[in-house]
Amino acid sequence: MGTIAFVFPGQGAQAVGMGKDVYDALPQSREIFEKGDAALGFELSRLVFEGPDSDLKQTANTQPALLTASVAYLEALKGHGLTPAYVAGHSLGEYSALVAAGVLEYEDAVRLVRLRGRFMEEAVPGGQGAMAAVLGAERDALAALCSDIAAAGTPVELANVNCPGQIVVSGSAEGVNAVVERVKEAGGKRAIPLEVSGPFHSSLMKEAAVRLEAELQKVTFRAPSVPVVVNVTAEPVTDPEEIRSLLVKQVYSPVLWQDSVERLIAAGVDTFVEIGSGSVLAGLIRKIDKTVKVINVNSLASLQALDEAAANE
Repeated sequence: MGTIAFVFPGQGAQAVGMGKDVYDALPQSREIFEKGDAALGFELSRLVFEGPDSDLKQTANTQPALLTASVAYLEALKGHGLTPAYVAGHSLGEYSALVAAGVLEYEDAVRLVRLRGRFMEEAVPGGQGAMAAVLGAERDALAALCSDIAAAGTPVELANVNCPGQIVVSGSAEGVNAVVERVKEAGGKRAIPLEVSGPFHSSLMKEAAVRLEAELQKVTFRAPSVPVVVNVTAEPVTDPEEIRSLLVKQVYSPVLWQDSVERLIAAGVDTFVEIGSGSVLAGLIRKIDKTVKVINVNSLASLQALDEAAANE
């Protein structure tokens, strides 16, 4: 199979019903949902399986729901013969990666991301912050445009560097609107406002980071079983205390996803296994490098396909 990285999706990949197939079929996956319900003190599993979608889209629900679905599929994958050399996750997905590497216990992670979601929602009053996906712009030119707009007192900055030609900006509603209007100045084709409840991964999230830091201090971080390539630096990290401090910075820093994937490929990774709802990361990885193999583990059927492919190798 080559050198494998397990990667985990972030907010936006959620879907009502995710994980239900492995919940019904596999005791180890069902146990994850049951542990989540117990850790949070409410029926997260019911919200994930039945919706409504409007409730699942609330950040404080989305984050524990996606983490739980990812870990349920991770449990389902055990025994299928895949061992990662590295793990990584997109924003919230970094917590799923930390569970996969044994840094965090699932129950600690699900409580943390529930709070992380709440703190992120509460950091900026509704309507004052925004995010937009910019298509076709060059990174340095877009960063320069953001600096120019922010200098006028309307903060906006790069939030997610996803793949060539797809960068998300985040900040004040005025700042983001200015990028949408002036996107051609950075060589961009267009900018699409995102449906989000706050300006995530921008400096406006510093208050959320301070609140999260206090919660992170209460939780045990262990040394990872494999290096974790983190969003903030796009470098592999193995020191648990460094991981803890970088999770604080992650809240208000850009997600360097393209850099992280390029770093993993440079380290010899030729197979990416995306574990969790949807296939967002698979699409981004293919845009970064068409030569690597990408596998999705997002259903019971995908696990069966994996076994069949292994049998035919």
